[in-house]
Amino acid sequence: MPHKLMCVGRGRLAWQPYDDEPLAPDQVRVRATYGAAKHGTEMSLFKGYALDRGPWDEDLLLFRGLPDGQSRAEAYQAALGNMIVGPVIERGAAVTDLAVGQRVCLYSGFRDTVTARATSCWRLPDGMPWQSAVCLDPADFALGAVRDGHVRAGDAVAVFGLGAIGLMVVQILRLAGATPILALDPVAARRDLALSLGADVALDPAACDAGLELKQRTGGRGVDVAIEYSGARAALQACFRGVAYGGTVVAGAYPAPYGSGLDLGAEAHMNAPTLVFSRACSEPNRDYPRWDERRLMETCWRWLAEGRLTGEPIVQPIVAADELLEAYPRVAGDPDAGVKLGVVFPSVEEA
Repeated sequence: MPHKLMCVGRGRLAWQPYDDEPLAPDQVRVRATYGAAKHGTEMSLFKGYALDRGPWDEDLLLFRGLPDGQSRAEAYQAALGNMIVGPVIERGAAVTDLAVGQRVCLYSGFRDTVTARATSCWRLPDGMPWQSAVCLDPADFALGAVRDGHVRAGDAVAVFGLGAIGLMVVQILRLAGATPILALDPVAARRDLALSLGADVALDPAACDAGLELKQRTGGRGVDVAIEYSGARAALQACFRGVAYGGTVVAGAYPAPYGSGLDLGAEAHMNAPTLVFSRACSEPNRDYPRWDERRLMETCWRWLAEGRLTGEPIVQPIVAADELLEAYPRVAGDPDAGVKLGVVFPSVEEA
């Protein structure tokens, strides 16, 4: 019987059996050979802080909060894992554009098999590394953030937080002609990765006054755009300090509530930056109807397939599926342990 990885409470994981559902005519079934996690969003589930905001109201578009006296749930069910790569092993009667045996990528939690509409699958061309395929998301969020920041050729741009999305942002900024690209993260290995992927400068924000450093490295002007993907309060404050007068701060992270110390009456008030919240899957897109999430994803998939973007150095560590119960909490709790957790399933065949 196939199994799937579930979060069954704050910081608690379990493999659970499931039955494959019958195929609809427009569906395919895929056997997982590789997969990857989505660290920002999944951390809100694994660590449980997503529950603290209460339920999301789809009509009013706000979190309802928790009623007075209600305890926060400690037991719940949430799938972990984000994208899967593997061969099609079955197809519905109406599916004609995917053949059994073709490698595809699609959204899914960590599980042995995935049943989905054929139209939700991305076919891997020959030679495309699976690590690049599973970076379709975060690449679409990175492209959305760069577009929401209205980055133009020649703009000085800072990127705070060099996780998977931040490292994709660095690559897309290079394609967009931004200069200089200043990458900031307290983890040395991530700074080294950013430099290898196109950043001009990599800074440790824990070892300097990051906002002041951005000003000094741009001739006192500040960066035209600061893109924040660390989810740290200090990083957002440094964005306000380091952005140029009238520049743009893009907040793309999905953090837990910030603690005290975010000062919106200081540089943020004096220098009148534009603060933009970016989320590629929020529709309609700011550039709708010309752009929507599907166009963002199609653009990123083309760049990944062509090798203009790469996920190979980003997907690390790579572990076997039967190691996930130990590896997932370790990576979740230690930024030095890796960037984007990759998984190899027992049924893997050499690509």
